[in-house]
Amino acid sequence: MKAKIIRQDGMTFKAEIGNHQLTVDAAEKFGGKNLGPSPKELLLPALGGCTGMDVVSILEKMKVTDFALTIEVEAETADEHPKVLNRINIIYTFKGKDLPEDKIHKAVNLSQEKYCGVSAMYSKTAKIDYQIILENDVDNKTD
Repeated sequence: MKAKIIRQDGMTFKAEIGNHQLTVDAAEKFGGKNLGPSPKELLLPALGGCTGMDVVSILEKMKVTDFALTIEVEAETADEHPKVLNRINIIYTFKGKDLPEDKIHKAVNLSQEKYCGVSAMYSKTAKIDYQIILENDVDNKTD
């Protein structure tokens, strides 16, 4: 893996990751223009994406494919510098018809306990909790 970070102006940076680009910035109260997420905010989708990909892959191997999945990641930071993440809560919401609760719980547990490298790294400084919400419905499309 490799990323290139190029200062644009003030606290605004362009990040190049492979063939992808994104803007990283600070909030106005920290001297930025709020043109993109802060570096610390980017930690949350990294975790959500990592565990989400694990869960989908594991469920596909279990022949569970007809569901929608939304993952919300909330975090608290330490009060003192360095203000690391010290508490993280992950909320997995599955929507679908006749969702297999046992397989979903197993997939999430495997992601958190064995496969998600981002969770493993973050767990060195933060307590990670998670919950699973199952919404059994005929319509399994996400909003």
